[in-house]
Amino acid sequence: MKLLKPSWVSHNGKPIFSVDIHPDGSKFATGGQGEDSGKVVIWNMAPVLREEDEKNDNIPKMLCQMDNHLACVNCVRWSNNGLYLASGGDDKLVMVWKRAALIGPSTVFGSSSKLANVEQWRCVTILRNHTGDVMDVAWSPHDVWLASCSVDNTIVIWNARKFPEMVTCLRGHTGLVKGLTWDPVGKYIASQADDHSLKVWRTMDWQQETNVTKPFNECGGTTHVLRLSWSPDGQYLVSAHAMNNSGPTAQIIERDGWKTNMDFVGHRKAVTVVKFNPKIFKKKQKNGSAPKPSCPYCCCAVGSKDRSLSVWLTSLKRPLVVIHDLFDKSIMDISWTLNGLGLMVSSMDGTVAYLEFSQDELGDPLNEEEKNTIHQNIYGKSLAITTEAQLATTIIENPEMLKYQQERQNHGHAAGPGHEATAAKLTSVVNGESLEDIRKNLLKKQVETRTADGRRRITPLCIAQLDTGDFSPALFNSVPILPGSAMSNQMTPQLSSDSSQATSLGLGLRPAHDPLTSPPALLKSLEDDKDGVNSSVIKTSLLLTSASKMEPMKALDSRFTERSKATPGVTAMSSLVGITPLDRVKESCSLVKELKSKEDSSSDSEDKMTAVKSLSSGKRKADPLMEGGEVVEKRKKGRPRKDKITTSMAQPFPQVMTPSLDREPSGVAVAAPVIVLKLPTPAPQKAFSLQVSMEPSVFLEVENEVSLVAGSKLSQLRCNRDGREWDTLLPSKVITAAGSSDVIAVACVDRMLSVFSSCGRRLLPGILLATPMSALHCAGYYVMALTAGAMLSVWDVQKQTALVKNESLQTILAGADVTVSQSLLTQQGVPVIGLSNGKSYCYNSSLETWNLVADKGDSLVQCADFRSCLPSNQAPDSTGPLAVMQGRNLNAGRLSSRLSSTPHRLQQSMTLAFLENQLAAALTLRSSHEYRYWLLIYARFLVNEGSEFRLRELCKDLLGPVHKSAASAWEPTTLGLRKRELLKEVLPVIGQNLRFQRLFTEYQDQLELLRSK
Repeated sequence: MKLLKPSWVSHNGKPIFSVDIHPDGSKFATGGQGEDSGKVVIWNMAPVLREEDEKNDNIPKMLCQMDNHLACVNCVRWSNNGLYLASGGDDKLVMVWKRAALIGPSTVFGSSSKLANVEQWRCVTILRNHTGDVMDVAWSPHDVWLASCSVDNTIVIWNARKFPEMVTCLRGHTGLVKGLTWDPVGKYIASQADDHSLKVWRTMDWQQETNVTKPFNECGGTTHVLRLSWSPDGQYLVSAHAMNNSGPTAQIIERDGWKTNMDFVGHRKAVTVVKFNPKIFKKKQKNGSAPKPSCPYCCCAVGSKDRSLSVWLTSLKRPLVVIHDLFDKSIMDISWTLNGLGLMVSSMDGTVAYLEFSQDELGDPLNEEEKNTIHQNIYGKSLAITTEAQLATTIIENPEMLKYQQERQNHGHAAGPGHEATAAKLTSVVNGESLEDIRKNLLKKQVETRTADGRRRITPLCIAQLDTGDFSPALFNSVPILPGSAMSNQMTPQLSSDSSQATSLGLGLRPAHDPLTSPPALLKSLEDDKDGVNSSVIKTSLLLTSASKMEPMKALDSRFTERSKATPGVTAMSSLVGITPLDRVKESCSLVKELKSKEDSSSDSEDKMTAVKSLSSGKRKADPLMEGGEVVEKRKKGRPRKDKITTSMAQPFPQVMTPSLDREPSGVAVAAPVIVLKLPTPAPQKAFSLQVSMEPSVFLEVENEVSLVAGSKLSQLRCNRDGREWDTLLPSKVITAAGSSDVIAVACVDRMLSVFSSCGRRLLPGILLATPMSALHCAGYYVMALTAGAMLSVWDVQKQTALVKNESLQTILAGADVTVSQSLLTQQGVPVIGLSNGKSYCYNSSLETWNLVADKGDSLVQCADFRSCLPSNQAPDSTGPLAVMQGRNLNAGRLSSRLSSTPHRLQQSMTLAFLENQLAAALTLRSSHEYRYWLLIYARFLVNEGSEFRLRELCKDLLGPVHKSAASAWEPTTLGLRKRELLKEVLPVIGQNLRFQRLFTEYQDQLELLRSK
């Protein structure tokens, strides 16, 4: 081990409260007291590491000094990607700094010319919310959030992707909060305060996970800071300033059950700062000896008010090294280098010390895979794998990249292929070398296409921005993606206009092969004579309309035209094939005659002919392309009440279907039944746009048939996300699109479904659907497709799995005129279908059943009276899936006044049944806040009505078994809510009725018992 105290690192004798080494190891920052303000200084690391660099006057020692803070700076922290530096001070502000493009050396204000700033760092945002001194700041893994804590007893979480947006403010401490630390995967954040407590908060819902007080009860006096630290494997959290037998310790809290059985003992005064080495180590292998399997361990440095520093390995009982009297005053902050071998310490006396260890002393660091495996064992898969390309946009933020670059510099050889190569390539670009050259080269490569009307179109390319004011770490905003680079394979949206897909799919919409317009039975005859196309197509669509017998044919022409427009068969035909089917009215009339079955009167068939004629005369002038649009307009205005009979399968009328099929003019034998489309499909429009997400705001614009390439027309999808745009081309007309903040899904006329990430990367090859798309929804990473053939599918695009596989709506669409009136997908990926008869069903993928979640005609809804049980402070959530499907008919006890004649007993049973339905529905829809809302109403109702059996069963389920046993199948959470936390909310409700005081005390005691365990 080597120890160095560089005397040139100083704030002119004023205290240095904080130090942090940059992730790439090239510089470090200090924060503390300036002359009459707070001071942040960025220093060069080279003179610390190498003596010859320290003696060389040409190598600058100080890189930049920032005096913007109005009062003393208590904490400086680099972001994990090294792009930003956050500082917090006594002026209640958090400032975030970013390196600006070099403008030339500028001098520190009021100093001699020797102190020139070598690098330019400017404040890009000031975060104001604290009402007291900011004591500590901390970046979450992958720089999603920045947390700051203050003497105002609060912790503020900022959205690091969109400064200065505040995510939440964590309140709960009753003393000055003086330290923060994130766990290694960003699942928890821990804080320590002067109120003798250490709290752990969940990042999932920003609620308190646990509160540790025992080790701090004896603590007297205070320290300036309480910098705690989480171990890199996530297993241990080590606090500052704890006491054991009236001796100062650093308390070790185990992640498993938050146990406090161990501590680091030996310092004579209070511990002020603890810092874990970012690496996990394993024992160094002796040369030649067989590798022994050894347990991985972590390394931790502890600094104290007694001016000494100790370094511990979790594999040893005693410290690895203790250095006494390293400073004249208390130690304030510790920072490790990313490679785990260097350690920088700062002190109240205004000096810093640097310690360098060797691998022989600490051990061999684990590589990323091994570290990941450890995270997976502790946190489970979903949270652990956050280093590889799963996090599409955070690749550059990974500090590993900077580490690879460092290794490359050390070894002086070109990085190998694969991950390292991209790492090297990207970082060199980010560090601002040669951005301009890249820009020029890119402009040379731009792709130009001409649209049908002769206008020039230039395909957009992603070019990095040079200014530093941009905060988004999203990769394609800060790094140019070169067409040849390894990144472009993953990241670039399919921009090239001669998209290979267009050619490979060969979509020159040939009517003969289009499965929509020509059912398989007719394919042969269609191919034989192209002239017969129109007639046979018309025949099938008319077959649909005539097959379902309508009311007596009085004023038939208007109704008939209206119907045929609403028939998906017709819409699809006219819009897809782009032929005007009605040029041959004569043929179709004769067809109609043949189609009519014998029982029908001749006057009826004449009526039908006039109908067809009127249809044709109205449309002959219309441009074939516009027909689709026309259809939509017509359908919106006012659709006849029973219009869906036409579209539903003609099952009730088989006797009409068969004779008409026998009389086929072409004489082709019909092998397969015609696929009948039960649900309406949206007709293609020339262009449309929609907003798919409010936060972040995402807009989609679709323009069909923008350009002609090799005979196929391309359509363009444009997406604007928070002002950043991307676009991509599709080889077929887009009929409908949907999206969420995570994915965009687009369905085309050729029955292809394409799914893109929010940044425009294609996530899946096109999905071919059996029938055209009727409704498309996205929520989170879930995509739901409802096809015209009444089949439902839901996919999880992130895990690439199907939650619902081609499930038929046959079960719920039973009945003559039932159709789908609305459909939605919940944030948890549960599909919900609302029908025209007022019932709504959701598909439960675990039970594989259709469950009724809402029924507007349900008498229970109208008769339930739970007005007395509604919470006073909490409005019902109107955005939850249950509320959306039930609509406004939840006015509690609307009919109950009319039912005052009904006996109380009946009313009570109806209300009870209704509330239990609501609970079950919220559970099936996986809507946690609605579940909690109805659970509390239900509990209040049971308490008011005095139903002890049900209450007891409810409490029993929420408490679960007190003693763990292998046999119990009890789950501690439901929908992400902890059952015992819910029980804590239910108990005060039970306490309101004296009849249940036994029940109340019994469960109160059980909870206390569990808590003390």
